[in-house]
Amino acid sequence: MRIAINTRLLVEGKMDGIGWFTYETTRRLVSQHPEHQFYLLFDRQPSAMFNFGPNAHAVVLMPPARHPVLWWMFFEVSVRMTLARYKIDLLLSPDGYIPLHTSVPTLDVIHDINFEHSTDNLRPSHQRYFTHYFPQFARRATRVATVSNYSRMDIASTYHIDSEKIDVVFDGAGDHYRPHNEAERMQVRQQYVDGHPYIIFISTILRRKNLTNLLLAFDRLKGHQPDDLRLVVVGARAWWGDELASAYNTMRHSDQVVFLGHMDQATTAALLSGAEMLVYPSYFEGFGIPILEAMRAETPVVCSRTTSMPEVGGDAVLYVDPADVEDIAHAISRLRDTDLRQQLVERGRKQRELFSWQRTTDLLYESMQKLFPVQ
Repeated sequence: MRIAINTRLLVEGKMDGIGWFTYETTRRLVSQHPEHQFYLLFDRQPSAMFNFGPNAHAVVLMPPARHPVLWWMFFEVSVRMTLARYKIDLLLSPDGYIPLHTSVPTLDVIHDINFEHSTDNLRPSHQRYFTHYFPQFARRATRVATVSNYSRMDIASTYHIDSEKIDVVFDGAGDHYRPHNEAERMQVRQQYVDGHPYIIFISTILRRKNLTNLLLAFDRLKGHQPDDLRLVVVGARAWWGDELASAYNTMRHSDQVVFLGHMDQATTAALLSGAEMLVYPSYFEGFGIPILEAMRAETPVVCSRTTSMPEVGGDAVLYVDPADVEDIAHAISRLRDTDLRQQLVERGRKQRELFSWQRTTDLLYESMQKLFPVQ
């Protein structure tokens, strides 16, 4: 079989959740299935870290697909022509974009459709592209895969497609995410917060991730408990709207918030293990990988009880209403209790066993097999 994989999000040092999904599944598919030839479709010269094996062939296409017009050109022209040129039998697209005019069977991984439920998370040009093309991608794809049962039903009902066409493959967490020893935890605290205890928020900063209410909750908590607790924010600043700017600028304890920006996976894992807790009050998630990463690191979690997050957290996290600042502040205060923290860590050890990148890869390959030609 000749299998093409859309790997345009594999950019060393710049990968987010979908990029890591692509990386972890692609490298396993290549190594575990030497009977197939894989054609990895990049939009720039790939790093050597993406040389996955002798049966993986990097194909660099033009143009670099980083804007709606260029997305259209990349998929409808370059990808479509490449599928024909290399006589591809199946296209796997881990980021949801596919060419609409191809006869090649396609497995389209749509992680979530948050843009269908809120129109103020993205640039207007991106919002228009997603709401115009993603319904077409979902209907045109031979099969769709997604990362939670919540997303499966959301995609099916919103786009009016049969849920039997959609396979759930879940997400995983990288091997970097593990409990660190006390010396390592103290070292990371000393390096980034002058030795203070801290809670952590990990995400690209987008409106739906709800950093606004976390800042307000942290400020309220500090007003009642004036100790040395810090808030560490890890993630690129993709959005800094008026409401977030206002929340930050009116904080009485803004000097105790540390913005680190995007960090590599090893550093993020160390920071997560060193934290008192992960606080993840997102309004909408297709999965919520940081929740699983925290359970792998044995760091307790406060997260929203909305969308897919209860599916990931099970009974191993403390849930909040993301719209309720007081609820978030109260949960943070509660989780500083050692007994409750240990109880959730123990539950997390069981819950995390439900998810791994190997399981994701196995389920993804099962979905791919449904598209293999009958011999």
